[in-house]
Amino acid sequence: MLTGITTPSRWRNRWLWLGGLLGLLAMLWVLRDFDLERLRAVLVTADYRLLLPLPLLIGFEQLIRAFKWRQFLHALHPVGVWRLFGAIMVGYLGNLVVPLRVSPLVRAWLIARLEAMRVGTVLASIALERIVDGFVFVGFTAAALVFIGFPEKSGSVREGLVWGGAGSLMVFSLVVAGLLLLRRTASRGSVLPGAVFRRLPNRLARPIDAFAVLFAEGIVLPRETWRRVAIVAAAVAMKIVAALHFVFAGLAFGVLLAPMQYVFIMVFLGFLIILAGMLRIVGSFTVGAVFVLHGFGVGVETALAMAVIVQGASFTTLAATGALALWAEGLGLSELRAQRAGNGLPSLGPLRR
Repeated sequence: MLTGITTPSRWRNRWLWLGGLLGLLAMLWVLRDFDLERLRAVLVTADYRLLLPLPLLIGFEQLIRAFKWRQFLHALHPVGVWRLFGAIMVGYLGNLVVPLRVSPLVRAWLIARLEAMRVGTVLASIALERIVDGFVFVGFTAAALVFIGFPEKSGSVREGLVWGGAGSLMVFSLVVAGLLLLRRTASRGSVLPGAVFRRLPNRLARPIDAFAVLFAEGIVLPRETWRRVAIVAAAVAMKIVAALHFVFAGLAFGVLLAPMQYVFIMVFLGFLIILAGMLRIVGSFTVGAVFVLHGFGVGVETALAMAVIVQGASFTTLAATGALALWAEGLGLSELRAQRAGNGLPSLGPLRR
């Protein structure tokens, strides 16, 4: 047995511990002025009836996503909005079953299974849907920077959003260029250059090339102009609904901010969650929500209550609806676990019902 060599799993465990420690330190920092008695007063005086729309908004946001996704899939294979909605919710449930961000893979696997499609082709439609979301998100970032000034002396938050928005625009543009190149290359029936194909083992080169060709088949934009307009309109509507989560959470505690401040919160949390997810920092949503709400004049205790309620409502709504959708399709959690047992992720190869 070799000694002195750190295994990948050991590195992963250390990284998780480090992410947890960083999350704890960040939480202690944003709650440095926290007072338990004030939190109790906030919770006692809240009007919890105003929180009832939250689960509906969370579900409605994903229903809009399903409608948007349908427009991309329609050119390949018409699928009903409710079936796509169920697949999306099952995808979020998959994130809980598998300790990785596998939601898009689970969505693609389920629709391919139910509609006799190719997983790689379905996955391409999800990629296109996410890219549109990304460009719209950059637009909201620009609007938040123009119309809202975050109250801080150093300006580091604003500068971070500027760099984040510019970087995101560049990345999404490069991804679009890459997808167009992939589509054109795959039209020849193969993606890997001959030199690369010959150097790779057959058992590796052929599956990679076959999957890339299937993926390229799904890189299709709808021909109808109204569908293209509907895609962008749905992406915008999703961001507005996402911002409304904190509107109703705030109303329950007597907090009402300016409309563009909610947009700023949505943008700030969006970038923070992506960055924290890459670094595996635990509790980033709560920390970020408390920080930005407190910056807009909301008390720390109220901000904490709002953040926990929004996150809790999102978690329970997505998990419960995902489990219900999985059951409605005649599947169970064991199906997701079985996929995990194979290669850790749903199969990406051809799949027929």
